[in-house]
Amino acid sequence: MRLSLFTIPLILFTYSLSAQIAGEIQGRVLYGTEALPNATVSVKNKSVTSITDSTGSFSIKNLAKGRYAIYVTMIGYEPFQQGVEVKDGEIKAITIALQPSQASLNEVVVSGTLKPVQRLQSPIAVEVFTPQFFSKNPSPSIFESLQMVNGVRPQINCSVCNTGDIHINGLEGPYTMVTIDGMPIVSSLSSVYGLFGIPSQLIEKVEIIKGPASGLYGSEAIGGLINIITKDPQKAPLLSVNAMTTSWLEHNIDIGVKAKVGKATSLLGINYFHYGQKLDNNGDNFTDVTLQHRVSVFNKWNFPRRHNRVATLAGRYFYEDRWGGDMRWNKSFRGGDSLYGESIYTSRWELIGNYQLPVKERLFFSFSATSHHQNSYYGTTPYLADQRIGFGQLTWHKELGARHSSLAGLAGRYNYYDDNSTATRDTLLKTNQPERFFIPGLFLQDEWILNEKHRLLFGIRFDHHPVHKIITTPRVAYKWSLKDKQVLRLNAGTGFRVVNLFTEDHAALTGSRAVEIRGELKPERSYNLNLNYTKQFSSRSRIFSLDASAWYTYFGNQIVANYDLDPNKIIYQNLQGHSLSRGVSLNLDFNFRQRLKGSAGLTLQDVALVNKVDGKEIKQRPVLSENISGTWAITYTLPMAGLTFDYTGNIYGPMRLPLISNLDPRREYSPVWSIQNIQVTKWLSGKVEIFGGVKNLFNWTPAKSNPFLIARSHDPFDKGVEYGSDGSVKQTATNPYKLTFDPSYVYAPNQGIRAFVGVKYKMDK
Repeated sequence: MRLSLFTIPLILFTYSLSAQIAGEIQGRVLYGTEALPNATVSVKNKSVTSITDSTGSFSIKNLAKGRYAIYVTMIGYEPFQQGVEVKDGEIKAITIALQPSQASLNEVVVSGTLKPVQRLQSPIAVEVFTPQFFSKNPSPSIFESLQMVNGVRPQINCSVCNTGDIHINGLEGPYTMVTIDGMPIVSSLSSVYGLFGIPSQLIEKVEIIKGPASGLYGSEAIGGLINIITKDPQKAPLLSVNAMTTSWLEHNIDIGVKAKVGKATSLLGINYFHYGQKLDNNGDNFTDVTLQHRVSVFNKWNFPRRHNRVATLAGRYFYEDRWGGDMRWNKSFRGGDSLYGESIYTSRWELIGNYQLPVKERLFFSFSATSHHQNSYYGTTPYLADQRIGFGQLTWHKELGARHSSLAGLAGRYNYYDDNSTATRDTLLKTNQPERFFIPGLFLQDEWILNEKHRLLFGIRFDHHPVHKIITTPRVAYKWSLKDKQVLRLNAGTGFRVVNLFTEDHAALTGSRAVEIRGELKPERSYNLNLNYTKQFSSRSRIFSLDASAWYTYFGNQIVANYDLDPNKIIYQNLQGHSLSRGVSLNLDFNFRQRLKGSAGLTLQDVALVNKVDGKEIKQRPVLSENISGTWAITYTLPMAGLTFDYTGNIYGPMRLPLISNLDPRREYSPVWSIQNIQVTKWLSGKVEIFGGVKNLFNWTPAKSNPFLIARSHDPFDKGVEYGSDGSVKQTATNPYKLTFDPSYVYAPNQGIRAFVGVKYKMDK
């Protein structure tokens, strides 16, 4: 009887346990399609924790029926929280997508001081952007992608061939140096066409410095630096593919392949882009968008060495065939005066290397070599050019005690340039004189840690130009670490630039305006002051980061293309006065519970030319510069559904535009304009995701606010233009506005609304 009384409750208790079978949560932690090992997955308010394995997988067992809050953390990524409902005996499968901490100040940057340093500790303000940021509005080139960065604007310079450059803080493209892995690649002749075709699958991140970087990088870094950092082959996925097409029949594909060859690791990237549809939505009988066919092949090698010393070698080949013009044009009309077209064949190769010397000291030799050939016709005007640049740099990183970190470097740059224009022709001897020069440079830098809160950096560079002799560019930077993750930076420095008009200014080759160079052009000089403040504040479920900057740049000897003095000419000369660029910018990054996150930026700037006329200073805004601009990128994620929604856009204030005559009916200033985009991404698995959306959502184009864009597109060879005895254009019945053919009136893309769809695939093993 006693046994029965004991047995019955035991049986009932055992039955109740069996009725409540323990559940389990299994899942993977990913960054995009990349598995994240060593992430911590815990159940909130319970002492249950799991660590993800090499595939990003985890498992939490023995869970009773109920709802649980899963909390995921990993260094360098924003914390993630998700509610999960578990039923009796259920194995719940989930996928958790982490994002890099947008407000993180612990990213490693190299562009500011030529050595790896945490962004929080860098005395130079460096902005960092990942491919994931640019993928919120996918584009076929880094040129277009940069429109998402506050204070940076891709500028279209020609309505016909759609070439462009990058403006930073209102300064034109030639003032910005673009480097790949710190080596000067995209400059001078290639500044117009070389920004296209860099395979996105090979980009690790993009670092941007706003303000002079000539103290480390020499000429052309007078207004800013864009450093494209490629992936380490050893850390890259085995295979990655990104393919996209649009309703305008633009086709783009990026492929990345990693391979082990002996002990070395190779990363091969291929980019192919094709657009072959003639469209004329604005009715001027000219193509709205240039037809393009290009291929780019990039190969980077990493060679293992003793003591983890660095040895990398990379090469790229780029070919492009692009043309725009009369809708009836084909290549049989190239160079003729029957139908107008602008046709450009570009062929270039690049070689980049970095080698750490086998000595105890930290000595690095880096080099680059480029060859750029251009065969082009702008109507009947041929432009045949060759440029070859060789660059070598030896740097020595030295720690001088606990408080001093020094950098010394020797650099040399050889430049060869030849074309069929007057730029390389001796008009007296009537012989061709290619430009050849070698610029050696020496730079020194010392970073002094005053204490835990204060750092001071001094730097100076000496370059010797064969014509302009020694050019000195000093710089100083101060960083003050305040409380509560606040940092204040003050940078001051100078910059210089040696100019070649025909390689940098596309307007010198197109249209019917004559080019006039007045006086001997001296190198431009700039003096810059930049104040930067950053603050990060966060809680368990939300993160904010604030970045504010104010800058002032003064230019002496600036070379300006004057369109106003004579409507029939473009006059180049050193400014008889000075110019300036000043303004403030504000960036805000935010993240709410890993669901709603994004960034927004605003820039207010004043860019002006101050010329002396009869002893008086006259201030004028240069063409194609805006006083206000803004950008935004907002993302909403549904991790359980594997869906991400992106809303991106930019807005620009009025810009002064180049009119041809006092009767020109086109607007002198552009309207406020904005291009906005939406995208939806669906993760099908850890390897595959598909995406699609709409670009230029409100179908805005510059033609909507003007009677026409290209002046006299019906008479591109000015056969119907009459001139007076003084050479000025006469007003006639067939030319009531006194115009000549001119495609330089352009400030925004002509492409209207279009849908896009694409797929990404990544294989890690």
